[in-house]
Amino acid sequence: MYLTRFRFNTARADARRLLSSPQNLHAAVMSSFPELLPTAPGARVLWRTDHNASAEVQLYVVSPSRPDLTHLVEQAGWPAAAATGTAGWQTYAYTPFLERLDKGTCWNFRLTANPVHHARTKDGEPTKRTAHVTARHQMQWLFQRQEASGFRIAAKPEERRHTEHGDEYQLAVHGQRNLAFSKRGTSGRVTLTAVTFDGRLEVTDPDALRGVLTGGLGKAKAYGCGLMTLSPIG
Repeated sequence: MYLTRFRFNTARADARRLLSSPQNLHAAVMSSFPELLPTAPGARVLWRTDHNASAEVQLYVVSPSRPDLTHLVEQAGWPAAAATGTAGWQTYAYTPFLERLDKGTCWNFRLTANPVHHARTKDGEPTKRTAHVTARHQMQWLFQRQEASGFRIAAKPEERRHTEHGDEYQLAVHGQRNLAFSKRGTSGRVTLTAVTFDGRLEVTDPDALRGVLTGGLGKAKAYGCGLMTLSPIG
C-alpha cells in the first residue's frame, strides 16, 4: 500500500476546475494508475482533499500501487518546478506503518466522510438514504462505527469536559460541503454531504483499523469520502 500527497496550485484554472467537481477529480486520481482496473478485487483507491487554507489544498491518496501524478502536476501543480527535479508529489510506502499499529496506542486522526442514515418521510414508504446535517448527529454516526472499525475516540481530560454541551470527547466536525453534480453517462444527479472529523483515537483492534485505513469508512468513496489518516500526537 502507498500513501501519496499532492499540493494543488489554486492559482491555476484547471486546479479550481478539478476541486469544484468530485467526479472530475475522481477521474484524475484514477488516471494515475495505468495498470489498475477499478473493478478488480482489492483495487480500492481512496482520496481526500484537505482545505487547510485558500491557497493550501492538499490531495491525499491511499492506493495498492504507486501512482504517477504527472498529469496533475501539468494541469494543477507547478510544472516548471517539477522540471528541475522535484516530482511535484510525494509517495510513501504505507504498509510498514500499518504493520506497526498496536493495540492501545493513541493517534490524532482526520477523516472526511459522508454520514448518512436510512429514514422514511411517511409511514408505509420505503426508507431512503438521507444525510445527517447537524454536527451532533454526524458525530453520533462516527461513534456508532468506532467499535467495528477498531478504534475508540478518546475522552477529554475531566477538567476540559463540558458534558452539558456534549463536549466530552476529543472530536470536532467541520468543513461541511453539500455537493450536487451530474453523474457522467446518466441523466441523474448525485447529491451528498461531506464533512471532516478531526480528533484523537485509541487503537482497540489493529486489524480492523488497518481495514478502515486501506478500505475506507462509509459511503461515497469515489467522491473523496472515507479516507482516514493518522498522525503522531505531539
